[in-house]
Order: sequence, then C-alpha cells, then structure tokens
Amino acid sequence: RAPAGSSTASVAGMEELLSRSVPPLPPYETKEKAPPPAELRSAEFVRYYRALEAGPPRAELLTRLARDFGVDHCRVAEFSAKVLQAREQQRELGALLQAEDRLRYYLNPQYRGLFQHLGRLEGGLRFLVELRGDLVEGLATKAVDGPHVKEMNGVLKNMLSEWFSTGFLNLERVTWQSPCEVLQKISDSEAVHPVRNWVDMKRRVGSYRRCYFFSHCAIPGEPLIVLHVALTSDISSSIQAIVKEMPPLETEDTDKITTAIFYSISLTQQGLQGVELGTYLIKRVVKELQKELPQIKAFSTLSPIPGFTKWLVGLLSSQTKELERNELFTESEWQEISEITGDSTTEMLKKLLNNNEWVRSEKLVKVLHSPFMRLCAWYLYGEKHRGYALNPVANFHLQNGSVMWRINWMADTSPRGIASSCGMMVNYRYFLEDTASNSAAYLGTKLIKASEQVLSLVSQFQQNSKL
Repeated sequence: RAPAGSSTASVAGMEELLSRSVPPLPPYETKEKAPPPAELRSAEFVRYYRALEAGPPRAELLTRLARDFGVDHCRVAEFSAKVLQAREQQRELGALLQAEDRLRYYLNPQYRGLFQHLGRLEGGLRFLVELRGDLVEGLATKAVDGPHVKEMNGVLKNMLSEWFSTGFLNLERVTWQSPCEVLQKISDSEAVHPVRNWVDMKRRVGSYRRCYFFSHCAIPGEPLIVLHVALTSDISSSIQAIVKEMPPLETEDTDKITTAIFYSISLTQQGLQGVELGTYLIKRVVKELQKELPQIKAFSTLSPIPGFTKWLVGLLSSQTKELERNELFTESEWQEISEITGDSTTEMLKKLLNNNEWVRSEKLVKVLHSPFMRLCAWYLYGEKHRGYALNPVANFHLQNGSVMWRINWMADTSPRGIASSCGMMVNYRYFLEDTASNSAAYLGTKLIKASEQVLSLVSQFQQNSKL
C-alpha cells in the first residue's frame, strides 16, 4: 500500500503543475502583448500527463483542469452587464462592439490557452488527440463527469475541428506496397468488418478494391480515418462477397467496373470523435475515383445497421406481458413461428435472437424474412431521435445527402452481423447531382429520401405491425 501522505502529495504536485502549465488569461488591454509561456512548461505538462496511469490518475488531472481553470464567471457577469448597458444607453456602435469583444474574450476558459500552446509544440497535436481520447472515454464510462468536463470536451473538440479542417488533410491511397506499419494500423483500426489475417488485408487493398485514408500535415503518414471501397458491376447486397477470403485477381478489367461500393469507414482516433472527417473523406474519394475510373456511374454504401437487434428485443420485451401473440407479427406469421419453435411465447423468440440460434433453422429464416425486413425498414426510416434518424449510420449518410436505397436480407451472415442486425444491411446510394439538395432537405425539414423498396416495406410495417 502507498504511504498515507502519498496521495495528498500527488494532489499537491498535480495542482502545482497545473498552476505552472496553464497560462493565466492576460488582461484584455494587453492580450496582444502577453509573452507566450515557455515551451518547457507545455512540454513538462505533456511528460507529466503521459507518465500518469490511464484511468483514475488522468481522470483526476482532467477534472481539476476543467474545474479550476475554466471561465472567470465574475468577469463574464461584469462584461455582460457592460454590453447591456451600452445597448440601453444607445451608445455609438464602436463602443457596443468593443464591449461585445471584451465579453467574448473573457468567455474563453483559461485551459484553452494551454491547448493552444500544446498545439504549437512538435508532436503537440498528436498529444491533444490522445488527451481528448481519454476525455471521450472517461465521459462514456463516467470516470470523469460533470458540466465542467463536458464543457472542456466541447471546447477541445471545436479546436480540433479547426486544426483538422480539410485544408490540412492529405488523402492517401493504401496498396500492398504501402509501409508495413500503415497496413498494420489500417488492419487494427477496422471497426466494421475485422481483418482476419494478412491474406485478407492483401485482398482489401488489391484488385477491384481501393483503400484511402486522411492524414494530417502535422502527423504525416498516420491514418486518421479510413475508407474501404469495392469496385463492382452492380450495387452489392452481401458483404461476404466483398470480404471473403480468396486470392486477389492480378489485373482489373475496367470494363466490368461501373459501381463503387463504400463498405467500411472507420475512425482510427477516438480523440477525433465528433470532428467532421467522414463526410469530407467520402467526397474526396468520389472525386479521386471519377478521375481514375470515369466510367463509374453508381456510388453506394453497403452499411451495417448497428442496434437493430437490440431495438427489436426491446420491443419484444415491452410486449411480453401479453403472453399471447404480440403485435409485431400478423396472426399467420406468429402461428408459423410458434409451430417451428414449439413455443407460443415471445420469450422464446427473444432467446433465439439473443443467442443467434434462429439462423440455424431454414424454416425460421424463411418465415422471419418478411416481418424482419419491414421492422428493419421502420427502424431505419421511422425511429427518430430529435426528429432525425435514430440509427447513427443512417443519420450520417442521410446528412451527407444519400438516399436510403435498399435493405438486404442475409447480407452479413457473420456472427457479428447476425447479432447486431439479424444479418441485414442497407445500401445508401449517392446520386451526386442530388446530394446537396437531399442533405439540405434532411437537415432542414428532417425529410428522409428513400427508394420505393424502403417505402413499400415501411407501408407494410404500418399495415401489419403495431408498436
């Protein structure tokens, strides 16, 4: 066990480090003349932070930084009053604008100065991405919490959004000839369809495949976000056809390529969560493919539907009280399901969904096809969060201006695909001439552009299922 006084000493050391590292906000009048803190101070903060163990010690430092070095609320109140006073007294515009500028200046939290100086250090941007990764994880696990920490997370996210804007990003293509460490990072960061081995990786950067990533000029060669593309002759309806293990074909027949399928997009840095990178990456890759393969006419995704099974099990749970037929299925469907499972309770279906056992029965797969397709269409099209699509992947592509094009049955038969979305996947199709108007309609009026297939399934849901 640590000596009784050691934690007190470490807290004192932490407080001392923070008061040395975080530059005070200079008075408004001398803000342009204030000398920057010595680089050594910022470097000392980086060393100290990295030496702390991940978890509670870092959480403690981040909490203290957010709580003790935020905005000076007294100053904010004082200058808010001066802005109101300038308005009430109808003073000249210059006086009002200056009062507003002072207020804006004092709304800056003190720790923002530390982040700015860290961003100028060599390797400082990479460090800030790591630090925000700890913040994001800490907030998710409740290791750090409270309004001060949430505010600091938002401030740092906005600063990173400026530093990682498209002008500073480089688009790089990955091939089998790329450096080994880049291939390893791409493989490790694949969050949608895990890479099984080097043969699988070779296939994903080989013939009829493209892989691109964004790197930043201050962190060269480091993948920040990765996009995998399959070059096909039609809009794919199965992920197994894209990622299955087979030797790569050496030469591409460009005449067969008419379609680009975006089948995986993965952020490699948790600290860049919420920073707009995916939208720009897709746009840049579309331009790149149009240059290389001008014959490509269709751009589409083949996307997972995370959360569908969980949503469905939740619906079944809420209807379990009526031990008879629930209202998600028609009478004839429920009768068939009961006959196959030998059980007429909803609990049985929930159990089969939770352990993936239902896919072993051909009869059950056949009878669940129709109801699951219409339930999935409703989940994607009808289930909302603040008026926008509840499903995060749907929301992302709809914001980009895509069309909800086609729901595919048994499109991902991996255990992960069955567990997450009962094996279904969806194509979001990008009609390049319509993406701007579709995006504006979705963001402005929350209108989802969808194909006849999707709308027909939604209509079947409305006729046959009750929530």
